Amino acid sequence: MDEAARLSAAVDKVSVGRVYDYLLGGTHNYAVDQAFAEKQLAVLPEIRDFARANRAFLGRAVRFMVDQGIRQFVDIGSGLPTQGNVHEVADEVAPGECRVVYIDNEPIARAHAQILLEQTADPNRHAALDADFFDQGRLWERVLDTGLIDRTQPIGLLLVALLHFMPDERNPHATLGFHRTMLPPGSFLAVSHIHVAPEDVETQNAGEQVAAEYGRRTNHAAIMRSREQVAEFFGELELVDPGLVWLPQWRPGAGDFVDEASRSRGLAGVARTR
Repeated sequence: MDEAARLSAAVDKVSVGRVYDYLLGGTHNYAVDQAFAEKQLAVLPEIRDFARANRAFLGRAVRFMVDQGIRQFVDIGSGLPTQGNVHEVADEVAPGECRVVYIDNEPIARAHAQILLEQTADPNRHAALDADFFDQGRLWERVLDTGLIDRTQPIGLLLVALLHFMPDERNPHATLGFHRTMLPPGSFLAVSHIHVAPEDVETQNAGEQVAAEYGRRTNHAAIMRSREQVAEFFGELELVDPGLVWLPQWRPGAGDFVDEASRSRGLAGVARTR
């Protein structure tokens, strides 16, 4: 199937990236995505809180990394371009200094990202690739082939709202273990993942219903994991303060609903390589 046919087929199918964009109030989505999102919101209204808290975490994590001296980023599972893209946040903190490689395996997400970069970004510092989290070595070959990422210097690796779509049978913990080995000393890894407190049985049931519907309509079933299972994604890396916490609790800023942080239904953390 050629690229045009792939894009045509993708437009007619519910897209995880476009649903996320719709939940954030973006415009890169279609009626099929909007209808799907509204159906899930009727079951679990907090998924919009997750989307917004997750995007806010991404921005805070990028700012933190730039403040720590990071000047190059790899964003795996970047999805559709929407508010607060990595390169935009990084350039607010360090104008003209940071390089970003976006990676997604959804053809329409990659196409939109390429258009955005051509219109608003610097092709000498920003690139978008069509690749998959599970490609491991091949993914990093393509990243390095862009000429934007220097493996002798610290890297900011972002896997934000991605890993809960990675099924256990494909062993995402091992794959992320490989990606961690590609990070030089002084690098950072940011991860966010859906999570519901185990005592919240009603929300657990609603979350499982929504997760199953994602699997049925998008071929990306969401995986509900425990706090311990999410923590395992960091391996032996050292989590920076405040550790693995609810999304709004990670170095919160103005407008983050810290007092009702569990409403975000997501955990987040950033770790440093030694």
